[in-house]
Amino acid sequence: MAAEVKSVLFVCLGNICRSPIAEAVFRKLVIDQNAENKWMIDSAAVSDWNVGSSPDGRALSCLRNHDIETTHRARQITKDDFRTFDYILCMDESNLQDLKRKSNQIQNCKARIELLGSYDPQKQLIIEDPYYGNDEDFDTVYEQCLRSCKEFLTKPH
Repeated sequence: MAAEVKSVLFVCLGNICRSPIAEAVFRKLVIDQNAENKWMIDSAAVSDWNVGSSPDGRALSCLRNHDIETTHRARQITKDDFRTFDYILCMDESNLQDLKRKSNQIQNCKARIELLGSYDPQKQLIIEDPYYGNDEDFDTVYEQCLRSCKEFLTKPH
């Protein structure tokens, strides 16, 4: 009997900074555990501003500094995502409110919508948007995502 595939969608405002970092970090953790066939992993935006764009250059640079590559292109969350994914993990309260409002309009929503930071052992609940910041802010996002994704992965799903 085949093992059930679990699924997680990481979401932020534009899908060019925080959520692609979280997706790439989680994918690397899963690959390092030889569990890539057990997870469906993606990321998306609440907004449609950056659809089709690559992640911010600073996000890509930050990931490369940790030997992680990504080919992700920004996309907006869809109605099907709420029915398909087991978990939708977002970055801040604004994302959470938007996603919960959208999910209320979806029949058969199966996704559990939570803040990714709720898994952070250092209890940093909000992963701040680094877009208007500097490289250090992207490193902070990376570290928060790494801690939170590691912890999320240890939980029974």
